Amino acid sequence: MLARMEPFELGPLRARKVVKPTGKMEEKPLTVVLMHGYGAPGDDLVGLASAIDAPPGTTFLFPEAPLSLSDLLLLPVMGDARAWWPIDIQRFERAMARGPGAIAELVKDVPEGLDVAREKISAMLDALANEAPRDRLVLGGFSQGSMLAIDAALRTDRALAGVVALSSTLVAADEWLPKMASRRGLPIFQSHGTEDPILPYAVAELLRRSFDEAGLEVDFVSFEGGHGIPPSVMRDLGAWLRHIPP
Repeated sequence: MLARMEPFELGPLRARKVVKPTGKMEEKPLTVVLMHGYGAPGDDLVGLASAIDAPPGTTFLFPEAPLSLSDLLLLPVMGDARAWWPIDIQRFERAMARGPGAIAELVKDVPEGLDVAREKISAMLDALANEAPRDRLVLGGFSQGSMLAIDAALRTDRALAGVVALSSTLVAADEWLPKMASRRGLPIFQSHGTEDPILPYAVAELLRRSFDEAGLEVDFVSFEGGHGIPPSVMRDLGAWLRHIPP
């Protein structure tokens, strides 16, 4: 049975919490923080809590990005679409059209606003520290949210049980790559669709190889499909969470 809470303040961010209290509870249950992608509402990933067969007692936290897409674009958008930082979509599309050379330059970009988003996530995790054992914390997300999770994990010495990168990509490469060795041994669950039209599969493979070469423990799940989280990924993520040592 799932215990669900309404949105609440967690440090500088609003978040939603879902607890899975079924079966025999772990002595030190996991806390899994999952951040949604660009243009999604704050509750976009909440349904994953019931779909993922995580260990009993796992707490899922779903932070809400602080930026409203309608404010960023100065245009009306459907629903409460949100973002962790602005994206120059036209520039990205032009790079995709020009091919691998332009994409290689994009991975070096440090997105404007990434530092502000990271500070908010760090403050949120500080607020969470009194409730969740630091060595039982899994930080992750989907798309833009997963980039933020990776960035936060690489720029802090905070203890983590693992990182979840769903349909992610490499950004800030000149800053990320040198920092990866400091996270040697950190478990990573990474998934990506081979036909992803938004974040190319080839760049996800580059990110995976970079993790491997730096000594992080990557479980990479590819699937036939686009930019999403299919049932096969949810199944494999549940198994990965159940194998995190207590």
